[in-house]
Amino acid sequence: MAAEYPVLRWQVGEVEIARVVEIEGPSPGTFLFEEAVPERLLQHAWLKPSFLTEDGRTIGSIHCFAVRSQGKTLIVDTCVGNDKPREVKNWHMRQGRFLHDLAEAGFPREKVDTVLCTHLHVDHVGWNTMLVRGRWVPTFPNARYLIGREEWEHWRDEPEGPDREVRNDSVRPVLEAGLANFVESDHRVTEEVWLEPTPGHTPGHVSVRISSGGAEAVITGDVMHHPVQCAEPSWATRFDVDAEAARRTRRAFLERYAETPTLILGTHFAAPTGGQVVRDGQVFRFRT
Repeated sequence: MAAEYPVLRWQVGEVEIARVVEIEGPSPGTFLFEEAVPERLLQHAWLKPSFLTEDGRTIGSIHCFAVRSQGKTLIVDTCVGNDKPREVKNWHMRQGRFLHDLAEAGFPREKVDTVLCTHLHVDHVGWNTMLVRGRWVPTFPNARYLIGREEWEHWRDEPEGPDREVRNDSVRPVLEAGLANFVESDHRVTEEVWLEPTPGHTPGHVSVRISSGGAEAVITGDVMHHPVQCAEPSWATRFDVDAEAARRTRRAFLERYAETPTLILGTHFAAPTGGQVVRDGQVFRFRT
């Protein structure tokens, strides 16, 4: 059976990148942004049809990026996962085919040697682990899992509750298996791939920079959740740990990459997912 969503691929110099989707589709804009009512969203006509429905609902995606660089196979963010109790209805106790689609795309889990989570929220760590005979075990048994030191320091002592359960079933089993490396926010994975600190959404949040053969790209993580934040960089999501810091980081990110040939790969951007940031007066647009 073919994958439900197409696998998108990019070549950045010698680096190969593929997008493998777990979930993609429309949702109410206010799920993410308090301001994102249809009347406000529809003012940005350039969002249609890829990122906005005709009736003004945002279109988003939960996917990973699989990256090949200098002999390493890297998975950036691991989506929601199967069999996990979650508060969001569409994420609760999923029985999806993500691992099958990942393997069909050319990235079987046994061949992955590095897993990187841009931060430790529920939709970025889920496939770190899988349920085997009633136990959560690392999904990628031959990989080193790179976890931001500052990010883990923030979450490790959180109180009991649904958020802590995410770390209990999707992060701690990796630590207990001895497969995790705590890294700094500017850690270099290969000479072509390294981390870029983009704090605010979470304290240790990072984006992923790629540079090879004169070509440049950046995987956003949640510095932006939706392309509308190019036009509305002040819109914070209800999941931001520090909304003001996230706004400052996002504005700096947009200023840094606007009008450059850098390929921007949005971690929650629906297909076509990749494009450039261009200026639009005092704000920006996402051009695909």
